[in-house]
Amino acid sequence: MKTNDQLRTTALADIEHISVHGRTTGSLSPLTLFWTGSALELEVTGSELWVEVEADYDTYEPWISIILNAEPVSRQMVTAGRRWICVFRGMNERVCKNIRIVKDTQAMSEDTACFLQIHAIKTDGEFMPVKKKPHKIEFIGDSITSGEGAIGAKEEADWIPMWFSAIQNYTYMTAAALDADYRVISQSGWGVLTSWDNNPNCSIPAQYEKVCGLLKGATNEKLGANRDYAFDSWQPDIVVVNLGTNDGSAFQTPAWVDPATGVSYKQRLHDDGSYHEDDIAKFERAAADFLTKLRLHNKKAHLVWAYRMLGIPLMPAIYRAVDTYKRESGDHHVSIFQLPGMTDETVGARSHPGVLAHEKAAAELAGYLKGILQS
Repeated sequence: MKTNDQLRTTALADIEHISVHGRTTGSLSPLTLFWTGSALELEVTGSELWVEVEADYDTYEPWISIILNAEPVSRQMVTAGRRWICVFRGMNERVCKNIRIVKDTQAMSEDTACFLQIHAIKTDGEFMPVKKKPHKIEFIGDSITSGEGAIGAKEEADWIPMWFSAIQNYTYMTAAALDADYRVISQSGWGVLTSWDNNPNCSIPAQYEKVCGLLKGATNEKLGANRDYAFDSWQPDIVVVNLGTNDGSAFQTPAWVDPATGVSYKQRLHDDGSYHEDDIAKFERAAADFLTKLRLHNKKAHLVWAYRMLGIPLMPAIYRAVDTYKRESGDHHVSIFQLPGMTDETVGARSHPGVLAHEKAAAELAGYLKGILQS
């Protein structure tokens, strides 16, 4: 391959014009991308650009997507080690390009060694200011919001990072439709009160106040995943909560037994299949309390609970929880939006919403949020 002797290497911390998307520790030496959809964004001239990445993992490798001028142009696994990846070459050197290096996979809570970092950029061009967007949206959810199954054939059933997509995802699509910056806090299998298998330790609200608190182990501690998050650094206009699917599944699955204590946890059903009053009340309380926590840290945001893509068994409970929050707080900047349900035509890999389901959800949700932003 012909060598471009005009390429110059610049550490991220030395680039004046740079935009980072997603929760981070604030460090650019290097930049750690924790969450789904986290990204590095640049405006750059030049004919060629490379990005220096580093990754590690025990089981679940990270994936990235590269977006050039708002269009996805490549997607790849980032294997363990530190290396240079070519983003583009042979382009018109005088034309400015918008580049996003996007983390396509979620924070892998079950792999304490998994991480993805960006160290430097190598290019023969110049860095230009990145355009600011007029709106900010935070999305909070589970496997749906992580884009599990949004890519891949319908018959795929393996639980592997390959089937996650931050781009073929209603979060990315909704933000693009509204010309908004966005962030995602999501984890497959997790819920408001409990995970799909009744594990109470897998609660998104319990980890919300950390940079990426669901990541454990020495590596993540060193990277700063468990630091308190600086909410004042990025205040959204809207917070969208898409949780409840796994809490509903917990009523249908066997009890989870804590291996350390032997204590059993189970969301129960009556013999007739109805929800046990005490357990559904625990979910409603947890949901109302999460809205309180969201308001504490997002003073001016409109809170939207969006739910339905994989069914609506807990929809009545969500309505009651939101009503409880409104009554107790006096806060009426909160609403519920029913997303379009997945169908046989829109299902993706792993029986999760595919790209068609995400497109439909984004179109309807963007229309609803547009009205809020304009109000």
